[in-house]
Amino acid sequence: MRTVFVNAGAMVHLAGSGVLAGDASVDTSHYVHPPGMGLVVHNGTIERIDESDVLVEEYGMPTEKNTATSEDCVLSLENRAVIPGFVDAHTHLLWTGDRSRELSWRHEGKSYRQISELGGGIQDTVRSTAAASNERLLQLGYERIRNCLRSGTTHMEAKSGYGLTTDSELRLLEIGSQLQDMKHLPTLDLTWLGAHDIPKGLTAEQYVEEILSEQLPRVLQQGIARSADVFCEPGWFNIEQTEEVLRASKTGGLEIRMHIDEFVDGGGGDLAAELSADTADHAHHTNLESRHRMKEAGVVTGFLPGTPYAMGAQWPDFKQVTENEIPWSIATDFNPNCKTNSMPFLGSLLVQRCGVHPLNALIGATRNPSETTPHPTGQTHGRLEVGAVANFNVLDSPYWEAWCLQPSESPIRATCLRGELINH
Repeated sequence: MRTVFVNAGAMVHLAGSGVLAGDASVDTSHYVHPPGMGLVVHNGTIERIDESDVLVEEYGMPTEKNTATSEDCVLSLENRAVIPGFVDAHTHLLWTGDRSRELSWRHEGKSYRQISELGGGIQDTVRSTAAASNERLLQLGYERIRNCLRSGTTHMEAKSGYGLTTDSELRLLEIGSQLQDMKHLPTLDLTWLGAHDIPKGLTAEQYVEEILSEQLPRVLQQGIARSADVFCEPGWFNIEQTEEVLRASKTGGLEIRMHIDEFVDGGGGDLAAELSADTADHAHHTNLESRHRMKEAGVVTGFLPGTPYAMGAQWPDFKQVTENEIPWSIATDFNPNCKTNSMPFLGSLLVQRCGVHPLNALIGATRNPSETTPHPTGQTHGRLEVGAVANFNVLDSPYWEAWCLQPSESPIRATCLRGELINH
């Protein structure tokens, strides 16, 4: 069955290959169709993009069955703008617990490290998650992914990392795999983040040895994670430890992602370039020279603007990276301290608080992260073009810029998820 969508408002297609940066990221004349276009979807794939008048002549008027191809359905988008489905390329999906008390500690001037020493931080979430049943974590994961879909996310990366033992990390990946198999949800790309923090009672050196000798081999044997990630930050895993874990992971066949330079410039950018990581995330304090090395090595900088918003920290210098044509993406970083899974909210932060052009921000939420977080079908996503997965959002406005102007509620009227239209 073909579904034919006609009478779109402005349509942001972002067609083409590779990541976009610099002037290309604000080229509305090249990447935005004027009102009046339509799409033909077949077997979950975009089969054709054409003018609505042409499609109506061939397939019939909206809501009517075409007499020649009675299985085809024609739907009117009623002049609503269309944009690609969001790709959320950095989330901590599976955990339980409540760390709200840390807000008071931050206002008292305590650092992330000091909060951890008081019993908060990652270890607090690890304890709560360990006490939760598999069923509870599966339900939480399902509810969170459904919320992501309501905000227009059609594909997302999800990390383990709140286990910190071999069995608990494998458990979180297994639950993620069960969520992967559920229908009518955004697709998942799973990442092993065993090196998220250092378990109580172990030194960093001891835990890295445990990761290399026990945890990583079991993760590879399990075969669920596509990528490995390390929290590379002074006070957690240093450059040498991070390199050791990631090189071993790469040798084992895993792709490489990194947390870098969230609190200070700890040299993570240079290591990301040396390892040719897919993406190096946070990167708030990475120096410009390292950003250029990352660019030359094909590393995408993954900015997580919800984190400085939640933590009261400084924003990255988006003007600098855009002027230097550094390719970047954005992601929610959904976690116990940053409880947002709304990509439109992040768009609002960038456009309304950081001076980022709305097309640049949209590219950072769609096409660019799709390059580092592939769709399980192997098809193109994060853009609207023939042969791409039919993942797109219908806005409650004729103007595509509306995607980032409603931080308190979703601007998404409906989402087409692998060819199925879901009204919100």
